[in-house]
Amino acid sequence: MATYSELGCGHCKKLAPEYEKAASILSSHDPQVILAKVDANEEKNRELANVFDIKGFPTIKILRNGGKVVQEYKGPREAKGIVDYLKKQSGPASTEIKSVDDASVFIGENKVVIVGVFPKFSGEEFKNFTALAEKLRSEYDFRHTLDAKHLPRGESSVTGPIVRLFKPFDEIFVDFQDFHVEALEKFIEESSVPTAMLFINFTADTADSLKLKYRETAEQYRQEGIRFLVGDVEASQGAFQYFGLKEDQVPLIVIQHNDGKKFLKTNLEPDQISTWLKAYKDGNIEPYKKSEPIPEVNNEPVKVVVADSLQDIVFNSGKNAKPVEEVFIIKCYDVTQAKNKGKDATANDIPSETFDVQGYPTLYFRSSSGKISQYDGNRTKEDIIDFIEKNRDKSDQQEQVKDEL
Repeated sequence: MATYSELGCGHCKKLAPEYEKAASILSSHDPQVILAKVDANEEKNRELANVFDIKGFPTIKILRNGGKVVQEYKGPREAKGIVDYLKKQSGPASTEIKSVDDASVFIGENKVVIVGVFPKFSGEEFKNFTALAEKLRSEYDFRHTLDAKHLPRGESSVTGPIVRLFKPFDEIFVDFQDFHVEALEKFIEESSVPTAMLFINFTADTADSLKLKYRETAEQYRQEGIRFLVGDVEASQGAFQYFGLKEDQVPLIVIQHNDGKKFLKTNLEPDQISTWLKAYKDGNIEPYKKSEPIPEVNNEPVKVVVADSLQDIVFNSGKNAKPVEEVFIIKCYDVTQAKNKGKDATANDIPSETFDVQGYPTLYFRSSSGKISQYDGNRTKEDIIDFIEKNRDKSDQQEQVKDEL
């Protein structure tokens, strides 16, 4: 695994000690897992960064088969999480279920598991299944078996080939028999991504009543385009970080649309589930927006932008705006009539239809006429100033000349 970083990047500095701890632990793992790091800011490494399409920092890639297979790392950013994730990634993409006990270990209530049932572990269907498992192994758990009787749910007499996807929501499991790779991948993605997510503490006194009411509601709304998930708060820290949630808000339900909009109900009571979902379906729930507090004082040359102030400071501003940075890493420099804006995208929701943020820092420039351009040049003062001058509205440049005269 390789991580690409940049000197001065706050996220890179935070990751570095955890990454080194994980590298030390994994150096003795069998098979050995090698963790490498690359300073993409150095001139000699920029060609390598371009080969792997590095857009921001830190970017972590998993390289297999001598670099022939390259995948995005989608795991935790602390040492133990990195180690556990990579140990799992270093073995076979799909392992065999040989008994009921095996199945009970692999197939739990809190995650999606894809199981292929085959009459034999050969042939085109098995080849396509294992190829897709290799491709999607960083996102899903794959298993295969010769006997459907080992599996906890579904028809046990099937001999396959068939794919059975287990999930902790709505239908609980679903079968699929098209083994073309593209069709199989589409089936997995569409079947496993829920729209509505209920997060609860599975050990709380109200857990059973919440799950019961939730499943009743899921049955009611299944035909209306809503999929459902139940998750344990202890196993959902990654999701909590992604949504900007806190444990004192549990139990809670969140609904996410494909365009990124989210709808949230916190401190949920069992009898509120159905009424809240009805209000959501009727369009009476406002989207939830993750945002840091708007700074009380914001008079420095570098203006701090949060989700709740993005519209006013960036889109409603009549002046040319310096590249809107999706992470607060900016150093101030003197550009006449340019506003400097810093925003931490990990703590604020941003409009994905406007800003494509794949890594940090990501820089955008919005001119006074509303034209938005992404900056992908060198991170020097001279290069950034040159980019601004080239992309500013001509009328603003002419006014600046008049003012100077």
